[in-house]
Amino acid sequence: MSSAASGASAPESPRSPVTADDVDRAVQLAVGVLRGAPAAGDWDAPAGSLTWDCWETAEHLADDLFAYAVQLGPRQPPLTGEVPFVWERRSPAGPANAVHTDRAAGPEGVLQVLEACGALLVAMVRTAPAEVRAYHSYGIADPEGFAAMGVVETLVHTHDLAEGLGLAWAPPAGLCARALARLFPDVPGDVDPWPALLWATGRADLPGRARRTGWRWYSSPRPA
Repeated sequence: MSSAASGASAPESPRSPVTADDVDRAVQLAVGVLRGAPAAGDWDAPAGSLTWDCWETAEHLADDLFAYAVQLGPRQPPLTGEVPFVWERRSPAGPANAVHTDRAAGPEGVLQVLEACGALLVAMVRTAPAEVRAYHSYGIADPEGFAAMGVVETLVHTHDLAEGLGLAWAPPAGLCARALARLFPDVPGDVDPWPALLWATGRADLPGRARRTGWRWYSSPRPA
């Protein structure tokens, strides 16, 4: 008797893993869009719905990518906390970063820092053995998990920056779908991946679903 005739569910299609190439693509797309900001663009303006301004948000994004890369760096990655860099705020309400950009370098400088930190994560994801595990507060993660976190941070914070700088931003559906499948198993699969990712991270409504006021991802390894 066939599985359809017996009423058995068809097996789920295997998901496509998030790779170092995905991180590289996300960062390059983001930097390309942000370089299109008007020369007089206000990097002190709020970044979308965040309380941070655009400069702080770009630094925070660079810092995220750096932080994920260094978690994978030690021969024995930490499993109970972060590699103990000093994270500090430059303003009372700003993000606590280990990475800061010389303001004299202007927007091109902060984008160069962002691109460099992205390259560090790309390199670590590409070279770290698949069995490596390292701490993240949302679940001990493997290299693919850190890649997915880097992709999500890049896509959604570029959304924040694009809103603040008056830019259009719509990343590729496949990139969003792979990151969603890796980190957000609780997100419905019946909507387009980019709106779903914005909803998953508390940045948009979905039809029939209120905007999230609290959210998290699940960074522990998942079956491919």
